[in-house]
Amino acid sequence: MVDMGSIGGEGMYSQLIDDSQCIEDEEQRSPCVHNAPSLRSAPGPSGSRPYRLATVFLATLCAILLLSVIAVSTHYKNILQGFSHERQALLPQNGSSGQIQMQKQPINVTALTEALHKLKAENEGLIKERDELVARLAKSERVPTLPPKAPVACPSDWLRFNNSCYYISTRSRNWPDSQSWCKEKGGHLAIILTAEEQTFLWDQLPRGHWNAYWFGITDHKKETDWVWVDGTKLVGGFWEEGEPNNHIDEDCGYIVKTQVLERTAIRSWYDAPCSMYWPYICEI
Repeated sequence: MVDMGSIGGEGMYSQLIDDSQCIEDEEQRSPCVHNAPSLRSAPGPSGSRPYRLATVFLATLCAILLLSVIAVSTHYKNILQGFSHERQALLPQNGSSGQIQMQKQPINVTALTEALHKLKAENEGLIKERDELVARLAKSERVPTLPPKAPVACPSDWLRFNNSCYYISTRSRNWPDSQSWCKEKGGHLAIILTAEEQTFLWDQLPRGHWNAYWFGITDHKKETDWVWVDGTKLVGGFWEEGEPNNHIDEDCGYIVKTQVLERTAIRSWYDAPCSMYWPYICEI
C-alpha cells in the first residue's frame, strides 16, 4: 500500500529543488529542464514563482541603491572636508592676530580721513594765495609807469658808460689807498661785470710797455675767493691765461694794456701784491 502522504511530501520537495534550479538557470540565461516524474505535477499554487523573481529583483535593487547612497555620502564628505581645510587656511593662526587686524582697520580709516582734511586745508590755502596774487597783480597794473631816469650826470674828467661814471687816474697809489681816494669822490674802484664794460674801459687806456691799473677786486680775506669791493663774489672774469697765480702773495687785481697788439681786452686781468703802486680806475 502506497502512502499518499509521503508521495505528496516527496513531490513538494522535488518541486522546490526543481524551482531553485530553474531560478539559477534563468540567471544563467539557459532553459530549465524538468525531469521530475509525473507524480510531481501537483505543485503548490500556480503564482508562487513570479513572486520569488520579484523578491530577488527588489533585493538586488536595494543593494545597488545602498551602494549608491554610500558612494554619494563619501563624495560629499570629502567635499566638506576640503572646504573645512580651506577655511582653516584663510583664518588667522590665532585669535590675537585676528583682533589686531580688526583693530588696524579703523586706524587706517582714521589716517585716511585726517589726510583728506589736510589736503583740503592745503587746497584752500593755495586758493587763498592765488586770490591774493591776482589782487596784487591787478593793483600793480593800476600803478602808473614811472618815467625813465634821466641820464647820469658825470663829474668833470669822468667818462660815462651806461649808468656809471669812470675816472682813469694818472697818479699811482697802492690798492687800499686807491680805494680810499675813490670813496672820497663818492665812488669805489671799478666793478667790471660785462665784456662790453671791460672793452670800453680797456679802450680808454693808453698803450705802453706795461700800463697797469687797479680795479675793485681782491682775495685778501681768503685766497682764491675773489670778491668785489661791494662784497659780491666774482663770477667769471677776464683773466689773462695762467692768471691769477698768487706768485708773490698777490691779492689784488689790475688791468694791463701793452704795445702788443695781439693782447685783447677780455684777457687782460692779473693779480699783484696790494702794496704795489699803480694808477687806478674809479666808478660812481
